Amino acid sequence: LKDIQFIYSDYYNKLEVARFDSNVGKFVGYTTFGVKNAETWNKDTSQIAALRAQRETYCMNNIGVD
Repeated sequence: LKDIQFIYSDYYNKLEVARFDSNVGKFVGYTTFGVKNAETWNKDTSQIAALRAQRETYCMNNIGVD
């Protein structure tokens, strides 16, 4: 169960610009626009804590569904 992860991706014009991965624990930008957004989003500790908690609240509760 430790290999389960929560991923939130942000897209613009069908291109992934930034991603939050619960294993990394922060946003990572893939374009210049995404890097700037990721730096801003990573400063908001309450948002990071809420996204980290999504792994337990969303992923772990739905393990037996599939």
